[in-house]
Amino acid sequence: MVLELRVPHGEDLAALGPLRPVFLAYVLSFVTLGIFWNNHHHMLSAVDSINGKILWANLHLLFWLSLFPFMTGWMGESHFAPLPVSSYGLISLSAAIAYYILQTVIVAQQGPDSKLAAALGNDLKGKISPVLYLAAIPLAFVERWVAVALYVIVALLWLVPDRRIESAHVR
Repeated sequence: MVLELRVPHGEDLAALGPLRPVFLAYVLSFVTLGIFWNNHHHMLSAVDSINGKILWANLHLLFWLSLFPFMTGWMGESHFAPLPVSSYGLISLSAAIAYYILQTVIVAQQGPDSKLAAALGNDLKGKISPVLYLAAIPLAFVERWVAVALYVIVALLWLVPDRRIESAHVR
């Protein structure tokens, strides 16, 4: 993730203060992208073969993920202003939907009896996450820190790579 963290002008801890919002936004986005990366890796480990639909669905996910550095920078530089915080939620929701599309395309190609389909099961976390993003988007204009807290909650839900796939003994 490319995001400019500027070197502070000063040599004491107080010089780091103005960088706090940018750094916090960076940490949130780094963790979020790491979660997508880890779960994407787990999901693809369950795939026996790839087709064009999977490639395009994967590229669709990559597009939304590529917008995180821009949104992160805007959110941090604006000190978590409502519009950037809401926009961050929109990008997060779009990435979650793209991930779901990729997952669905893979299951369709692999079949309903595939390892991935069995591992996904009910997918409660996958259903809760977009709802939290949807709630955070308008909430950012009412109470931005509650919206940010919802983004953190989603990240915490997914912090450990998806164990359902691991438990299905996927290679």
